[in-house]
Amino acid sequence: MNNAQIRAFHAVASQGSYTKAAELLHVTQPTLSDHVKALEERYGVKLFQRQGRGVKLTGLGRALLDITRRQFYLEAEAEQLLTRAQGLLSGRIFVTADSPYLVVPLLGDFYRRYPGIEISVHFGNSERVLQDLKAHRADIGVMPEYIEDSQMHAQAYKKDQVVVLVPSGHEWARRSSIQFEELNGQRLIMREQGSTTRAIFEQAMRRYEIRPGTTLEIGSREGMREAVAAGLGIGYISASEVGHDNRIHPLVVRDAALNVTEYFVCLKESYPMPTISAFFELLNNTQDTAALETDAQNPA
Repeated sequence: MNNAQIRAFHAVASQGSYTKAAELLHVTQPTLSDHVKALEERYGVKLFQRQGRGVKLTGLGRALLDITRRQFYLEAEAEQLLTRAQGLLSGRIFVTADSPYLVVPLLGDFYRRYPGIEISVHFGNSERVLQDLKAHRADIGVMPEYIEDSQMHAQAYKKDQVVVLVPSGHEWARRSSIQFEELNGQRLIMREQGSTTRAIFEQAMRRYEIRPGTTLEIGSREGMREAVAAGLGIGYISASEVGHDNRIHPLVVRDAALNVTEYFVCLKESYPMPTISAFFELLNNTQDTAALETDAQNPA
């Protein structure tokens, strides 16, 4: 059986779209279609039915997807078994995160504990995080907020707040906060579709009936910061990601609950794997330490 054809089928079946599957596997859509077509023709079967812009699995396709999920899990299990036999002296862990600010320090701790484990990190929005996990392109994902998914194991890690950003020369730069209604008519810089931070901000805009003057869409946090610094509009970002940049100034929104909780996520089937379980163990220890420090600073 052709492995490329099976991986092509699994990607399309998992994503429900040839376009999304091609992006995940970094191949062209015609190449992906050829792999799936060749698999169907080889066995004289139909695995997908076209449905609008996406695809729908046939009964045989659903049965094959169950098998390919187990196949990729067993591949990972075999690799992790060999790694475990070496006492986590070697191996590799793939991470896709929504930003570097939270995950990089933890990966530093993980590396110091397990220096033989290779670490690969990619960054993208929440949609990309879930896609990479489901396509087995990432072992662990980091994302703000989390929608319940039966395939996933998720652990809340840290609460944060979304703040508004203005350039240092802005008339609001001498203030520490604003009312949400003050954004009416302002030029706003928005994150791309698929960003959870954007979804949270847009929900608040609808709730408070905020109508911006014009909007500019930027596809990354770094782009958002640079656009605000260049005076292209008013942006927003998680408070923990503001950092030290004298070109921009953060403002708390006093009357809107722009709260976000960062989650670490993995496939439930992958959670028992030694490198992944070791990372979540480190995560738990870090949270316990933080809780003890908070208790010490705030005695009863």
